[in-house]
Amino acid sequence: MRRVAAACAAIAVFCLVCVGFARAALASVVVHIDKSSQRMVVSVDGQVRHRWIVSTGRRPFGTPSGTYRPRMMARRWFSRKYDNSPMPYSIFYHKGYAIHGTNYIRQLGGPASHGCVRLHPANAAILFALVGRHGMSNTRIVVSH
Repeated sequence: MRRVAAACAAIAVFCLVCVGFARAALASVVVHIDKSSQRMVVSVDGQVRHRWIVSTGRRPFGTPSGTYRPRMMARRWFSRKYDNSPMPYSIFYHKGYAIHGTNYIRQLGGPASHGCVRLHPANAAILFALVGRHGMSNTRIVVSH
């Protein structure tokens, strides 16, 4: 009887561990960009992990509002439209719009781009790794006014 109980307990622990790993692998990542405050909040499973300043589109270029899923990721990318400008750790989410690192650190906190969401390269690397780890299909990008 003790062997059966011990075996059942071992199986239960194993199942809990497996469920925990599966849940971590399928964690939902939400990247919320608030254009009015020029801030990004990154949450995983409803828990805020990061808060960063960003730059969104300046006039007359806008960053479109809405809810999106990442479509493509590129660790190294150069803009085909704007003078081959570097766009490190790009996460493309709508047409040609992306979240990416920038060399224009001093402009963060105010609208400055042609529509993309720029952030500090170190933060872009963290976000890129987080989305890569949890998967594009488990990531939602929300851009609001």
